[in-house]
Amino acid sequence: MTRKKRKKNSKQIHNLTDSIHTILKVDRNKSFNYKQIAAKLGVNDASSRNQIIKTLHRLKAKDEIEEVDRGKFKAIVSSEYHTGIFDASARGSGYVICEDFEDDIFIASNNVNKALHGDEVELYVYKRRKRGKLEGEITQIISRHKTEYVGVIQKHKNYAFVVPDSNKMYVDVFVPLNKTLNAEDGDKVLVKLVDWPEKQDSPTGKVIKVLGKPGEHNTEIHSILTEYGLPYEFPHEVEDYANKLDTSIQEDEIKKRRDMRDVLTFTIDPKDAKDFDDALSFQVLKNGNYEVGIHIADVSHYVKEGTILDDEAYERATSVYLVDRVVPMLPEVLSNNACSLRPNEEKYTFSAVFEMNNKAEIKNQWFGRTVTYSDARFAYEEAQSIIETKTNEIPKEISLTGKAYKTDQAIADATLKLDELAKIMRKKRMGDGAISFDKVEVKFNLDETNNPVGVFFKTSKDANKLIEEFMLLANKKVAEFIGKQSPKKTFIYRVHDEPNDEKLAALQNIVGRFGYKLNFKDRKTTTASLNNLLKEVNGKKEQNLVDTLAIRSMSKAEYTTHNIGHYGLAFDYYSHFTSPIRRYPDVMAHRLLQHYLDKGKSASEEVYEEKCQHSSNMEYLATKAERDSIKYMQIKFMQDHQDQEFVGVISGVTDWGIYVEIIENKCEGMVRIRDIKDDYYQFDQDEYALIGQATKNMYQLGDEVVVKVKQADLVKKHLDFSLIGKREDV
Repeated sequence: MTRKKRKKNSKQIHNLTDSIHTILKVDRNKSFNYKQIAAKLGVNDASSRNQIIKTLHRLKAKDEIEEVDRGKFKAIVSSEYHTGIFDASARGSGYVICEDFEDDIFIASNNVNKALHGDEVELYVYKRRKRGKLEGEITQIISRHKTEYVGVIQKHKNYAFVVPDSNKMYVDVFVPLNKTLNAEDGDKVLVKLVDWPEKQDSPTGKVIKVLGKPGEHNTEIHSILTEYGLPYEFPHEVEDYANKLDTSIQEDEIKKRRDMRDVLTFTIDPKDAKDFDDALSFQVLKNGNYEVGIHIADVSHYVKEGTILDDEAYERATSVYLVDRVVPMLPEVLSNNACSLRPNEEKYTFSAVFEMNNKAEIKNQWFGRTVTYSDARFAYEEAQSIIETKTNEIPKEISLTGKAYKTDQAIADATLKLDELAKIMRKKRMGDGAISFDKVEVKFNLDETNNPVGVFFKTSKDANKLIEEFMLLANKKVAEFIGKQSPKKTFIYRVHDEPNDEKLAALQNIVGRFGYKLNFKDRKTTTASLNNLLKEVNGKKEQNLVDTLAIRSMSKAEYTTHNIGHYGLAFDYYSHFTSPIRRYPDVMAHRLLQHYLDKGKSASEEVYEEKCQHSSNMEYLATKAERDSIKYMQIKFMQDHQDQEFVGVISGVTDWGIYVEIIENKCEGMVRIRDIKDDYYQFDQDEYALIGQATKNMYQLGDEVVVKVKQADLVKKHLDFSLIGKREDV
């Protein structure tokens, strides 16, 4: 045999060895005979089959595979296999986040093996490193993260493709014409993955919903919800069930509750709120102390376990607040009517009632079901006016009715005293190491067709903080009441872990460029310097950037039955009890609290931990949808300002360009590196900057620049800017 022929043969054997390894690795738990392997390889001639048999026996002799039955072979499971979550990039490569390794494992696009973003996968990690990075190959998909995608359908003569909106979905979906649900070319659709044949580059799917024309307001809002698997209407049978509930106040039910209808009670909420799930009551006691009641809508009275209403509320787990609408957790008959603590109406409530002295110290507490009557409803602006003017006069500019009026003096006095107590509680909380995140919220003024005609910023004032402190108090005390009981009882906690050192170091690195210093010596100095940083940036051009980075350096708060305390609030025990209309964990907290007040045994930790996990996941998806809807509205707003120049702050720097956030409206867009024409720019990771090769001109994180809208693409949700230059140079 010639040398050339020997080399060719050895290459074929090597290829066959690799192919057999891949087949056995992908289905590690199955065994295969030579015929099944031949079928997988698409060969059926005698010569190829003989090669397969020889290769199988050679691999067995080398202990690379095992023969589990006569003629049946299987991969040897070694410790080199791991499991993790695949994080895909738009280019098709990605990383696997795996608990067995400190660093994420890089997966080249040819080793992804049909894994999609978010999938739980099994992977083989190579012993070598490439450019300092661990590298691996995905060998099996354990479970798909999602199988439904929103995208635009492109129809051809004999077939169609759906091009997904998500830049994390790196392949288009092939759809046979008879599975397009009569969608028209260019429609936004929801496509479901059905199959991904081994030799096919794209998965096959079917259209399960036609959403409408891209760029139309309702189509885009529904697309955002659909992308995250969030509903936008209630099933008919759930609406029907809710509408048939008896929501009247019954005498026999009142007898089972503490009657607090005669105690002064009122609500303070945003002026556009429709569901009022909390109210405060206030009275001065004979001993000079104050009784403050935090009254929460008694949702669990109406939403009973095991009903279709409860199943639907659990599935949703949260209301979703988009820019132009609320997608409620509960049907309107409950969220805006029966469970809403509207003025001059009696309501069933679940209450935390505290006796407090002038120093805001708690002398007594009581938890239980009540019946209350709200005497008045205030907007935050009205309550703020009482606090600032120390009078009961509400001017017409901020009045809910549009007319000036005088509120009841007793309510004005109660508001002022509650404000005093709230300020004492807040000061103590800050002294204990709580972190004060008062991030500016972007809100839009919308016209009757939901077009954004203006942008405004929502900030937190004393009236907001008054309500916040008493809600925090109720949440904390309910959690303490159960958490400190012996023997230990299962409960729903809202926990927040300490920030990770790496993230804090990265934060210090960035804020150091603006001249700020952080001290991470211990927990106390960390929180003190974080609070100081947030105070110092207030009103500065870099405020939003620093606020965002500081929040990102924190761990994520979540629901669990395992209490580890709440770092950000500096509480050892914390739960969510005060918003059951819009959060399912609060409904569970109400049920468990009542169960334990009735001397019930501890509930199943396993069952509630699973419910907590589901609630945390749904909260995460709702937050993503809310952010996407803001981004969508910002792009829509910027479409009408194409010719205008804006001053912005560089909020991010990457090797493909810079992100710029406009100071006056917080809209963020991108200037692509290829569009900066005055030099050849390169990304400098250490400097967080793009640096011009010839001029050494630098565009650095935090710099002020002037930009213009280049393209505002509503469908792809991309905002591209043209760079005019640095602010001082323009």
